[in-house]
Amino acid sequence: MNRRQAIKKSALMFGAAAGMKLFPTAKSAFKLGACDWSLGKSLSPDAFDIARKIGLQGVQVSYNTSKDPTGLSDPKTLEMIRKASTDSGIKISSLAIGELNRVPYKSDPRAEEWVLKSIDAAKALDAKVILLAFFSEGDLRNDISGQNAVIEKLKKAAPYAEKSGITLGIESYLTAQEHIRIIDQIGSKSVKVYYDFRNATDAGNDVFKELKILGKDRICELHMKENGQRLGEGTLNWPEIAKAVKDMGYEGWMQLEWASPKDVDIVTCYQHNKKYLNKLFQF
Repeated sequence: MNRRQAIKKSALMFGAAAGMKLFPTAKSAFKLGACDWSLGKSLSPDAFDIARKIGLQGVQVSYNTSKDPTGLSDPKTLEMIRKASTDSGIKISSLAIGELNRVPYKSDPRAEEWVLKSIDAAKALDAKVILLAFFSEGDLRNDISGQNAVIEKLKKAAPYAEKSGITLGIESYLTAQEHIRIIDQIGSKSVKVYYDFRNATDAGNDVFKELKILGKDRICELHMKENGQRLGEGTLNWPEIAKAVKDMGYEGWMQLEWASPKDVDIVTCYQHNKKYLNKLFQF
């Protein structure tokens, strides 16, 4: 190689390096995690090891369980989960209070206390979203008095959540319009909808119309599931859902939940789900 060729090669290499700095690889707008209960490890550090094996970025952690109602409000439990996240390199993507399905927020004082204390736990773990579940005993469908009770309680909790930088996400079978009524009456940017495409479809709602009605600013996180089946093998049209989500401009976490047949290896199954969603969303 003569001097002129060497100078030319160096210039090309410098230009390529400069180009890499000027035009870095675009960062995905989406992150993928899984609910610890669907990994079979509610409020357990083992959920993070499983998530790491799957190749996920985060775990949605249960705030408490029926066997451990205090949950993350116990400093030892909170530190155990924090350490598991740090050691595994898997983020605590959000918290969830699934126990509200058994102990209704609309009627049980214990639930009201859990929601307030979960805000402190979320802040300590640097999680920005808390899922509030409204199914089974906590179902709000055709229950205006129950909805109004939830509105009044969230009016008290919302300012504290807002001050702490935490979003409270309502997950229920209600329609988009019913969710908006609740959110508007609470009047806080800290209360949003935790959207689940399978739940909405099972409730008879049109997910594509609902996404347009709610818009990205009213949705805090998404559940990605097909009850009893792997993603892409059930009845939901995931390619069209992906298009609608991207057209809406949503960015953030998606959590795998119950997207598995009975008695299958959860790691292998969720690796399939991750690969399937990666084709649609490019994580």
